[in-house]
Amino acid sequence: MEVNVPMIDETTFFVSRRRRIAAWLVHLFTSTGAVLGLLTLSAIHRQEFLLAFWLMAAAVVVDAADGMLARRAQTKVAAPRIDGAMLDNIIDYVNYVIAPAFLMTESTLLPEGWRFYGAGLVVLASAYQFSQVDAKTDDHFFKGFPSYWNIVVFYFFVWGTAPWTNLAIVVVLSVLIFVPIKYVYPSRLKYLSENPWLRRAMLSASLVWGFSAIGLLWLYPGTNRILMALSIAYVGLYFGVSIYKTFTELVRPRTS
Repeated sequence: MEVNVPMIDETTFFVSRRRRIAAWLVHLFTSTGAVLGLLTLSAIHRQEFLLAFWLMAAAVVVDAADGMLARRAQTKVAAPRIDGAMLDNIIDYVNYVIAPAFLMTESTLLPEGWRFYGAGLVVLASAYQFSQVDAKTDDHFFKGFPSYWNIVVFYFFVWGTAPWTNLAIVVVLSVLIFVPIKYVYPSRLKYLSENPWLRRAMLSASLVWGFSAIGLLWLYPGTNRILMALSIAYVGLYFGVSIYKTFTELVRPRTS
């Protein structure tokens, strides 16, 4: 009598228990981003907006670190039943889209009577951005504005820009989601250039931006011109490099 044996990925036989545990711990670490998202929504509901931004900042740190940890732990091999990319996208949509959009509806960042429309545009456009099969290009760039709405509302908050100005920016950035500009992937900078000094310069600029953003949050409602200038300079650099990489062939993209 012939017995049907369930098919098992042959790679599972060569994964040690220690590596399996490490892979699952990485997935657990990634999942803490979902908890941070829930805490962020709760803080926004209580009108504790400064706390909400600190929680969003913590979620960015988790998101920046988990990809590197996943590659080191080889989660695709050591924990193949979990789709790490899907898990990451779900959590990113909560932290980078839903939480900032909810903040738009619960605060005075957008004009009264237009808050739901602005937030609704954000979640609709970003749903398209996240669901594209080529949302991330083969050479590891984002295609279209990568829905960094947590950063957008952070600038609305610390700059104190007018609600109508904010709404106009929301509309423009929502449109840019559909424009196929290649945006730099901050945690995959090795694909930015074959020149290691250029990669290190971009990484250093990203770290300076992170510290300046933390400093601005720490000082709020006060501010600091130097930190603000560094922060704005990085935004200009980020968009400039992204547009340059889109329209020129400065370096040949890596294939791996």
